[in-house]
This record gives sequence, C-alpha cells and structure tokens, in this order.
Amino acid sequence: MPNSRPRPRRGARSGAGAAGRDELVSRSLQSAEHCLGAQDFGTAYAHYLLVLSLAPELKDDVKETFQYTLFRWAEELDALSRTQDLLGCYEQALELFPDDEVICNSMGEHLFRMGFRDEAAGYFHKAVKLNPDFSDAKENFYRVANWLVERWHFIMLNDTKRNMIYNAAIQNAVCLGSKSVLDIGAGTGILSMFAKKAGAHSVYACELSKTMYELACDVVAANKMEAGIKLLHMKSLDIEIPKHIPERVSLVVTETVDAGLFGEGIVESLIHAWEHLLLQPKTRGENGNCEKYGKVIPASAVIFGMAVECAEIRRHHRVGTKNVAGICLPTNVKFQSPACSSVDAEETVEPYTTEKMSRVPGGYLALTECFQIMTVDFNNLQELKSLATKKPGKIGIPVIKEGILDAVVVWFVLQLDDEHSLSTSPSEETCWEQAIYPVHDLADYWIKPGDHVMMEVSCQDCYLRIQNISVFGSEHEVGAGKNFTQDKDLMSLGGEAELCNALANLQTSKPDAVEQTCILESTEIALLNNNLYHEGFKMAMRRVLSSLTPEKLCQAMDTQCQNEMSCGNEESNSEESIPEPFYVLDVSEGFSVLPLIAGTLGQVKPYSSVEKDQHRITLDLISEANHFPKETLEFWLRHVEDESAVLQRPKSDKLWSIIILDVIEPSGLIQQEIMEKAAISRCLLQSGGKIFPQYVLMFGLLVESQTLVEESAVQGTERTLGLNIAPFINQFQVPIRVFLDLSSLPCIPLSKPVELLRLDLMTPYLNTSNREVKVHICKSGQVTAIPFWYHMYLDDEIRLDTSSDASHWKQAAVVLDNPIQVEMGEELVLNVQHHKSNVSITVKQ
Repeated sequence: MPNSRPRPRRGARSGAGAAGRDELVSRSLQSAEHCLGAQDFGTAYAHYLLVLSLAPELKDDVKETFQYTLFRWAEELDALSRTQDLLGCYEQALELFPDDEVICNSMGEHLFRMGFRDEAAGYFHKAVKLNPDFSDAKENFYRVANWLVERWHFIMLNDTKRNMIYNAAIQNAVCLGSKSVLDIGAGTGILSMFAKKAGAHSVYACELSKTMYELACDVVAANKMEAGIKLLHMKSLDIEIPKHIPERVSLVVTETVDAGLFGEGIVESLIHAWEHLLLQPKTRGENGNCEKYGKVIPASAVIFGMAVECAEIRRHHRVGTKNVAGICLPTNVKFQSPACSSVDAEETVEPYTTEKMSRVPGGYLALTECFQIMTVDFNNLQELKSLATKKPGKIGIPVIKEGILDAVVVWFVLQLDDEHSLSTSPSEETCWEQAIYPVHDLADYWIKPGDHVMMEVSCQDCYLRIQNISVFGSEHEVGAGKNFTQDKDLMSLGGEAELCNALANLQTSKPDAVEQTCILESTEIALLNNNLYHEGFKMAMRRVLSSLTPEKLCQAMDTQCQNEMSCGNEESNSEESIPEPFYVLDVSEGFSVLPLIAGTLGQVKPYSSVEKDQHRITLDLISEANHFPKETLEFWLRHVEDESAVLQRPKSDKLWSIIILDVIEPSGLIQQEIMEKAAISRCLLQSGGKIFPQYVLMFGLLVESQTLVEESAVQGTERTLGLNIAPFINQFQVPIRVFLDLSSLPCIPLSKPVELLRLDLMTPYLNTSNREVKVHICKSGQVTAIPFWYHMYLDDEIRLDTSSDASHWKQAAVVLDNPIQVEMGEELVLNVQHHKSNVSITVKQ
C-alpha cells in the first residue's frame, strides 16, 4: 500500500536536517577517533566513510587520518585473507579520493602481492602520473615494468635487420595473394602493421598480456590503422570462427620463438592454427592464387648446436669445490641448477638457460664444429604433430679441441620464406641470445680430439631437450663412456678396473646413505663456488667471536667433538661447565652454508633461515658429514610464526652475537627494506655483536654505451621502419638496467670509479639520503650511462666486491634519458639520492 506517513514539504525542515547531519558527522568523527585509539580499525574506517559521504567538504581535514585507518584495516583484512573486502575498501577509498597517489600506490602493492601484476602496474603508473616525484610509486612501477614489458621487446624493436627481413617476407606473401592475416602473439603489433602496409585486406592480431594488448591498441591507433587491424586480447588457442574472426585466414605471422625455438609454444599454437584458423596449405606443384591457401611465416627452422668450454657457465651450473671454508661437501649430496634438472621434476622448468655468447664474461672455446640438431617445417601439420611424440634421437659429434666440456650452445636459423632468413648464431650481430644446456653428471669433463660427445635430442613438453650428454673416448668402444659408469660398462675395461671399483665401494659406500639432489638457482651455485666470499665471512665471524671472549680464542669444532666423545656417559656435571653459546643468525636469501661455517668456530649456536625443505635436508646432511653434534644447526623459520618476524631474540633472555643480512640482490640492486631490517637487527645484538656486512660502499663510473641505450628504450621511428612505436613502449622503460656484466659490457669508460654512496648498517648516522659527487672526466665522449656496484665491508679490513670475477652478484646501471657530451678535464656533478631501497642518480647540469 502507499506510504501513509505525511511527507514534509520540500525545504521545510532543511535547517533541522543540516543540524542533524552536523550532529551525526561530529559523533561519527568522535567514534572514529575513539576506535583508532582502541585499534579497532574496521569500525574506525566505517565511521570515516560515513563522515565523508555526509560531509565531503571535510576531505582535506581527515585525509591523512583516513589513509592511515585504511592502510591498517587493509593489513588486518590481508592477514585474514579477506581479499574481496580489502579490494572493496580500496575501491570505496578511490571513489572518495580518485587522485590520491598514496592510495593508488597502496592498492597496487596489495594487487601485486595477490599476483594481479597487470592491474597493479596500472595503479603504480597512475600514482606516478599523479605525482612524478613519489619515490615509492616510481620504484614499484619500475620493478613491475620489467615483468610486464620484458626488456627483449626494446632490443628486438631496435634490431633494424630483423624488422626489415620480417617486413620483406610479409610484403612478399601479401603481394602473392595472402590478403587475410592473423598475427599470433602480436606484442606491440609491428608485424600486423607490416601486413596492413603491404596491402592485406583483413588483419587480426591476438595478444594474451593485458599490458601488451593495451599497448598495441595505442600503437595501432597512433599509426592510423585501427580500422584495418582487429586486436584480440586472448590466446590464439581460444580463437573461434566466426565468433572472433569471420573466416579462415591465408597467412599466419608469428615470432613466438625463444632462444630454444619452441619455448613460447609455437608448435602448439601452429597445430591449432592449421586445424582451426588457417586455410588448407598449397600442395606441391599446385598453382593458383595464394588467397585460397594457408601459409605460415616463418616457414621453417634449422636448429644448430656446438659443445663449448666456458668457465662462466661452469661456475653457475656445477659446484666445483669439495670444501667450502672448511666445510666438506659430502658425495651423497648432489647440487644441480634448474636447467640441469630432469624432465620428471615436479615443476616444468626450461631445460636450458640463455646467454649472449658474444658477451659472456671470459669468453668461450668451441670444442666441436657446429652441428645440425633438428629441422622443423611450420607449414607441415603432420610434422608439427609428430614432434612431441618422436622418440629421442641420438647424436654423436667428434671433438676438435681439447678442453673442459661445460655446455652445449644452441641457436637456430629461422627461414621466413624462400628468400629471407634470420640467424641467432653467436657470431651474428642480433637481438637474440643463445640457449645453453649445461653439462653435468660426468665423471670426467676433460675431452680431447678423438673423443665423441653423445647426446639425446627430443621435443618434450614443447621444449627442445638435450639430455644424457656423455663422452666416448677413442680408446674405448661406444658403451664405456666418461659418464657415471654402470657395472656392465666396467666389464669392457677388464677385471682390474672392476676389482678396483669394488674395493673403492667397500671403503666408501654405505648401503643406507641418504642420497640428496638439491636444486639451486644458478646464482646460488656461483655463490657456493665463491671461496673468497666464504673465507671472508669465516675470518670476520672469528674476529667478532674472539673479541667477545678475549680470554680464550675460539676453538675448532673437531676439538669440541673429541672432548664430547671422551666424556662418554659422564654427563651429570657437563651442563654446568658448558658455557652459554654465541647465537648467530643468517637471514641471507636462498641457500647458504654460512651457519655451518659459523658452527666450526667454537661454542656457537647457528640459526639458518632457509625456507625450502630440500635446502634444510641438504644442510642437515652436510652437518652430519662434518660430524656436527645433533641439533647444532637450527632452522629459524620453524621457530617463528611468520617470515616477517624472522628477526627476533633466539631466547627470551638472549641476544644475537652476529646477524648476517643480504644487502644486495643478485641483480645488482639494493635489497628492499634492508635499512629497516638493519634497524631491527641493531636492537637484537648483544654488546659487541655485529651485523654483516657492517657497511656498504656503492661505486660507479661514467660510460658511453650504445648497447645500454638500445636495450633500455626504442630509438625513434627509423629502427621500426617509420612506424610510431617508441613513445608508447618507452613509457615502460626503467632508468636502471639490472643483471649486467660490466667486464663484458660494450662500453667506453669516460671517468675513473668514484664512491657514490655509503650504507652503514651498524652506525646509521653516517648515512646520507642525498649527496653530490664530483666526477672528473678522463676521456671525451657522450655519457649515456652510470654503471654501479658495491664493496661490502664485513669489517674495516675484510671486503667483498660485487664486481669481481668470482662474484655471484651482477651489476646494474642508470641509463640517462639524454646523452651528455663531455670533454676530457671537465667535472660532472652527480646527485645521488637514497630512499628506502631505491637509489637514483641524476646529472646536475
């Protein structure tokens, strides 16, 4: 029934209404403040929402308090995994404050943690646009930009030769009648635009990445082709006719190939395209208009390989030491890099890594001629289908030079059509890297002319796999290789060898010995191979522990073990006589043997913060092999409720003697939140205790490097054959290039190294967040970049250099937006700013 209550006439009670509103606003503000005091952030947030909806004019007055309440309430919702409520709160906040860069940035941080990287990037980008000086948002955007728009996009778009060859092949095909085109994995849309410019009637392009799809839309519109190119934000495998495109096309163009050719799914996408999206192929000898037939660019590929010696690859993929600063690595523990792990591994990982072999530090030595591994015809559906089901093929290659077998290097020649091809060979000046298959599990890696390198080649999981690499010497028949010898292989070596092997087994093998394969990242393997690093830490830790017990030097662990063994069962008074141990905490990222090294330095209780179970098992096995008493090593994350609380007291009444922090990422950047961790660590040290490293000096120099310029931003329209792409993709350029090897970077130094920054973890008052550095120019040229690295001081004498040949760290460089011309003898002033973990370097003009 209709509402029978009498309604007040419009405006009759407006004064009373305003007073009531003001009363409600006032009460809600008081309630919000009371709730904040009681740390009831959810209720406080609700009160602030009510206040701002009733009195929008108070926005500026309550903005900061509202932000604080929102962020604290969001933390609680995050901890409770109430994702929808958390996102809802931010959406409400952004309706009230749509141009608030702090809220935008915080929303992005939550989205990024949840795995929504595309969406997070959008909020970071918006925050930077709203406030270009907002350091937190800039740092967040730079970190996510590297993931969203991978750096190879810039390098590839700057490769004029590659662009010209693809353009010529597409022009040929369109001129011969292939007028309907589908571009699979469109990226910026450059191949689609080549097709449209060549005269194609219908061009369709699909791109799975939301960021790249939106970028392509902007690029195509800027080049005035949006009417002629239909962009689809989807996988090609999901395209249906006529739902997404009206009919089958006569040409598919794609460059969904990685360094190992098949790793971006080209085989699967082309099988689907031939079955569902392409016209039937032209049969041999058949003539007629190409518009009636289907074809693919690239038409085919030939894969090549070469066995090499390369110390840089070796130190990143094989542990070459049996003893790490006095810690023996037992034979029952085997370390492998992800590129060496088997096809049966739980996670499907690429069976190769990549390197630009022309720039690999220290170079490489070819031990075989280059050899053909496989050919593939992308225009033959049956051949594509048979690739994944083929049995592994065996290849044997004669050795031409003596050396250490470290890897098989792989590249390919992409035949776009009968006239045009692209090679990714190490000897070519190209945007491509090569695929690297590290060699492992050989008893002897030394090979010589007369030997043969044997391998099995297959295409499982849409990856090119090169497995079971072994060596057969000229003196033995095939079957008695240098890989781990089986009993049947020993028979061919005669009874003496068999007897020796049996005796060795009697002495060394334990039937119940636990075998452990530990998968480490390549940087972790390089770290394990870095003896200077571990010896430096051992010496520095010994000094600290000795200073804490001046009356007696630290005793070696084996002496302690002997004393314990001699005591037998007489343990009644032992607890009273054993002094309180020193507590050492290692919160390095990833796998670290530093706690074990600390455990050899006397009465020490070391704690490791490794997270992975396989790392814990491995450290336990190494501990056992080195005769550590049980329970010497503790795994700290088992003792704390969450990782954020990893910096705590070892016992309620004890403090740490040494805390080891990871200050520098392997990429060459400063670890996030390191100064906050150092501040907490200082509060947890006993008197005379130390943080390692105690301080870090950052060094840099001025260089001219066209390579760094081209790898950081697309250079104008000339490289992209007149197409306007640079302004759009360059929005995602970042000022700092990471994972660099300065020893092999093509560049001309224009100054000597200078100290740029000091990060002191023990005495923070020595730090400055902003300083100016004068740099003397010693060679005329154009400054395009400022590479930088670090000296990490464990104490005033023991220093680790992140730019050394043995370092597991890479270096980084700030790339200038515009080159600066300098003359020898001049001085340039650099402004170095340090904010949280972000360092920015600008040239003061």
